[in-house]
Formats: sequence, structure tokens, C-alpha cells
Amino acid sequence: MLKKSLDQLRQEAAESGTNTLKRSLTGINLIAIGIGVIIGAGLFSLTGIAAANHAGPAVTLSFVVAAVGCAFSALCYAEFASMVPVAGSAYTYAYTTLGELFAWIIGWDLVLEYSVGAATVAISWSQYLMRFLDNYGIHLPAAWVHSPFETVTAADGTVVSGIINLPAVLIVVLITGVIIRGTQGSALFNGIVVALKIAVVLVFIALGWNYINPDNYHPYIPPNTGVFGEFGLSGILRGAGVVFFVFIGFDIVATMAQEARDPQRNMPIGIIGSLIICTVLFVLFGYVLTGLANYTEFRNSAAPVAIAIEKTPYRWLGQAILLAILIGYTSVILVDLLGQSRVFFSMSRDGLLPRVFSDVHPRFRTPYKSNILLCVFISLFAGLVPIRVVGEMTSIGTLLAFIMVCLGVMILRKQQPDAPRAFRTPWVPVVPILGILTCLVMMVSLPGDTWLRLVIWLALGLVIYFTYGKKRSKLRNQAPVTDR
Repeated sequence: MLKKSLDQLRQEAAESGTNTLKRSLTGINLIAIGIGVIIGAGLFSLTGIAAANHAGPAVTLSFVVAAVGCAFSALCYAEFASMVPVAGSAYTYAYTTLGELFAWIIGWDLVLEYSVGAATVAISWSQYLMRFLDNYGIHLPAAWVHSPFETVTAADGTVVSGIINLPAVLIVVLITGVIIRGTQGSALFNGIVVALKIAVVLVFIALGWNYINPDNYHPYIPPNTGVFGEFGLSGILRGAGVVFFVFIGFDIVATMAQEARDPQRNMPIGIIGSLIICTVLFVLFGYVLTGLANYTEFRNSAAPVAIAIEKTPYRWLGQAILLAILIGYTSVILVDLLGQSRVFFSMSRDGLLPRVFSDVHPRFRTPYKSNILLCVFISLFAGLVPIRVVGEMTSIGTLLAFIMVCLGVMILRKQQPDAPRAFRTPWVPVVPILGILTCLVMMVSLPGDTWLRLVIWLALGLVIYFTYGKKRSKLRNQAPVTDR
């Protein structure tokens, strides 16, 4: 239960030398990183699902409710990021307020989210690449785009066994190369990708606006069917639960604190700014989507945007949306890999993981060994394991981290009320409590197998902590015997 003091963390943040991360990110870079992971393929699928089954045209209100729920946690993250500008995000914040064991639990939990998430997204990226190239008559060999545990029926009826999902491996290797070259270069690459992704969303909104059928908005809030969550006010809330997971990702911005210029000012800008911009885009996107086609048409459809595009003369938009999904997944992989290596960097610096994860490249000033090891693990996972086994990227780890951060803000306000804070979360403890309640509701709504995976993963993590990390903890070995 030993805790790091704020003074210790500030000393780490002020360190300079060849084995420290380079401060090169501006507020705009941080906003782009947040947008890069928030706007993924989920926007193009979950919006239709929430409208068809829960909220109808009022899915726009569901986006607002979900954004408000995220805002509670975002405000708490912003306060911590401005006070403790070091890599590690929720892991570091828990180390300061709750102690080493809780910090390890959160850090290990984020490993599951970022690593498995990156592998899952890489597999999906490969599938969308196949669909995109098929439209141009380019057909990749089935054996080289599926894992060895999958069989595929070709167009001529023959059954082909997979060898390796080569595109999934290559995209992870390519993104890792960009990351190792330097955070500033990664930010530039991510900025270009984000600009293209936003451009496609804006084009859909602008071109679709002229073909909106006002009749599709009546009734704006469909009457409840008698079942909680099926339209009416409860449907808006259930829809908010569905689209809530589209927003998750702004927390990764906090992992970049040790590479931000003027972190006390730029970290709150990056966290809150990315959330506000995405909320505006999502509301407009949902409004146009449900205006082009009646929400009932999106039932049982995995591609609601394609249905909406059919109501316009711009059929080429379908291919543009497919391109946007590819671009979106690329930036999600990049930010996941960035966030993962920065959490490992902090845990290694604290002695809880081997030193290899905190070795910094003498020229690029990035944790290159950690990046390479993660690349090997994640690319093999993406190339050899089928997506049904990998499963979709779970958000339960992020929600648990949100709860810890909200709780930590209240604890630190009580323990050190006079500590300097460049940004202060308003209305404490109301905002943190609302953040905790929102996240608990979302966690309870997740299926049981998600909880089972979390428990098994955390149990494995605790074994590693008590057999390796606890004995090598720098904080524990430096502390007086009486404190220990």
C-alpha cells in the first residue's frame, strides 16, 4: 500500500537525459491523438444499432448523454494530468492516491485493453482491406489473410485453410516503425490520418444534409414498447450505453503526459478538447444518418451507413466510408500501441517490470525495445489467432481505470488540498461521484464472460506482481523499514 508522493512524480517529470522521453507534443497534437482513437469504425456501425433498437432519431440525444457521462471522468483525468505530467495515466494516478497494489492492478488491466485491442483492430483492418481491394478487382489469396485455425470457402467452392493473416501482421509492424522513429513523427502521421478521417465524416454530413427527409424524424422519440430500453426515455439511456464505448479512448491522451510540451496547460486541452470535438461530430453524424433513412431500416444491418447512402446520388460515398474505416482503424492501432508502451515504460521505471521496457533509444528518445517486443507479440497474435478467439476489444478495463481516477481525485483533494493544480475538476465531490456511478452502471451492463476474462487476467497479474514486481519495486526497496 506504499504510495508515491507528488514530489517524487514531479522529480520524474523534470528529469532530462538520454533515457527520458522527449517532450514534443503540443495541445493540437494531443487533441489529434484523442480524436484518432475515439473516431473508429464503431461510429459507422453502433450509431445505426442504437437508433434501430433503442433510441430512434433521438440517438443524437444518446450521444449527448454518453458524452456527459464521459465528461465526468475526463475532468478528473484533466486535473491529474495537469498535476502529475508523467507517462502511465491511471496507473500513475493510482500509485499516488491508492498505493502500489492498486496501481499494478490498473496497469496490468490496461495491458489487456491496449494489447488485445490492437490485435483485434489489426484483424478487422485486414478484413476491411480485403473488401476495399475487392471493389477494384484486386483479390488477396485467402490463405494469406486468415489465421491457420480458419477455413474459407472460395468463390469457386473450394475450401482453403489459412496460413497467416499477413495484412494484420504488416500493419502492426508498419505502425511500430512509425512509433519508434519518434513521438513527433507519430503525432504527424496520426494528425494526417485524423484529418482524412474527419474529412470523410464531414463529407458524409455535408452531402447527406441536402437529402434529409424530415418525415424520418417523426416521432423524434418513438414511444416505448413496454420494455425498458426499447425507445422512449429509457431507450435514449440504453442507446447512450451502446454508443458510450465509441467515446472511450480519450484516456490514452493521459499516457502521453511525459512527452507533452507545457503539460499543465496542454493535457487538459487534449483530453477535454478531443471529447468536445468528437461529441459535435457524432451528434451531426447521427442526425444526418437518421434523416436520410428511417431508423427502422437499420435493423439487422451491419452497415447502416450504406443504407443511408442509397438515399443519395453519391454512391461513391460507400467506398469513401470504407476508406474512412481503414484510416480509422490505422489510427486506433497507432494510439493503442503508443499508450501500451508508455504504461509499460512507467511500470518498468518503478521496478515492477523488467528494465527492457524502459530503455530509451539514444537518438529517437522512444522506448524502442518495448515497442519491438510488443510488436512481436501483438503481430503474431493478430496473424495467427482468429478474431472469434481474440474477441472484440473490451472496455471493462478502461471503465475500471475511470473509477480509480475519479476516486483518486477525491482522495487527493482531501489529503493534499493545497497542492498546486493547473486545472481543477469543478464541483468536487459531485463530478467524481457521478463519474464513478456512470462507470459502474456501464460495467454492470457488460456480459458475464467479459467479467470472467477480467478476473482471470487480474489473477495472472497478481501472481506476477507477488513473485516479481513486489520484490523489485524501487519504491518499496527505497522506503524505510518502518514504512514497509
